[in-house]
Amino acid sequence: MNEDCLKLTTYFGERDRVPGGFLADALLDIYERRAFQTSVLLRGAEGFGIKHRLQTQRLLTLSEDLPLVSVAVDTRERIEASVEEVLAVSGHGLLTLERARMLTGAIGPVALPEDMRKEATKLTVYVGRQERAGGRPAYLELVELLHRSGISGATVLLGVDGTAHGERRRARFFSRNAHVPLMIISVGDGARIAEVVPRLGELLPRGLATLERVRVLKRDGRRLAEPQPVPATDASGRALWQKLMVYVSEQAHHGQRPVYVELIRRLREQGAAGATALRGVWGYNGDHAPHGDRFWSLRRHVPVVTVVVDSPENIRRWWELVDELTASSGLVTSEIVPAFRATGPDGEHGGLDVAAPWDG
Repeated sequence: MNEDCLKLTTYFGERDRVPGGFLADALLDIYERRAFQTSVLLRGAEGFGIKHRLQTQRLLTLSEDLPLVSVAVDTRERIEASVEEVLAVSGHGLLTLERARMLTGAIGPVALPEDMRKEATKLTVYVGRQERAGGRPAYLELVELLHRSGISGATVLLGVDGTAHGERRRARFFSRNAHVPLMIISVGDGARIAEVVPRLGELLPRGLATLERVRVLKRDGRRLAEPQPVPATDASGRALWQKLMVYVSEQAHHGQRPVYVELIRRLREQGAAGATALRGVWGYNGDHAPHGDRFWSLRRHVPVVTVVVDSPENIRRWWELVDELTASSGLVTSEIVPAFRATGPDGEHGGLDVAAPWDG
């Protein structure tokens, strides 16, 4: 387990361009040249950024500019060496850096550090779309394992481009796309996650996974904790930020709208820095059985995860909104984000100087 890793996440629009092409291609070209251990490009279903322009699949006229999220993970040295190159191509959008511990290759037992035993743990596994484990698609086998092990929730997000073990894996129209990465995000008690990890290694001889510290705030409508009371800056004056992640079924409604749609609309109306909803293809939360897309289904019954990153002061406001909208269902977590940079029409906010670890 490599404990000194960073996760670089970029939130932007599908039509964002750079000279000669699209920003999405430019970012993944950087990740390919630098042979990052893992990266994935995800297409969102709904969201807005610092310009507060709604991007959604629900309106045909806007559906050509959906939100995109790119995630890249490698050692701190390699990620930090790429930041200037990424900033050079990024226009308006949001970038974050977060600490992660990476598991690669033959994954065996792990001893979780104190910070992960104190809070819950987020386990993210990266596999190919059609990679096999236990005689069936790996993502189905892994989600079943997580569910049987009592992990609080898991969501499978389908990538359209990325890298795995340093090699580019791009989706193509006339291809099975067997190795294009997808990511399985799961959240659970640290001790249970530690028990699952070696079994994960048995299913995936050449695994790729990350471990991160999170706090579970709600599960199936039950309020379990408050977001961490994070100060605005660390001891050196570098800003600290926070992230809320809301996992619900697409069929969960608040009034006439799906919960994730209502959440995006309300956050935008009230001035949040940005939010992105990512539609999964399989998963579960709480005690519900794993579910997702079936080709014979007339109604989609898939998990959706909504991501909100903002200042600790604002996150406390958005948490009250999230609490209201998840009164009867969903899984809600919070995390500390040590570096955040948003660029929009009114200039730049934040920066990518990573704040010191905070253990409050």
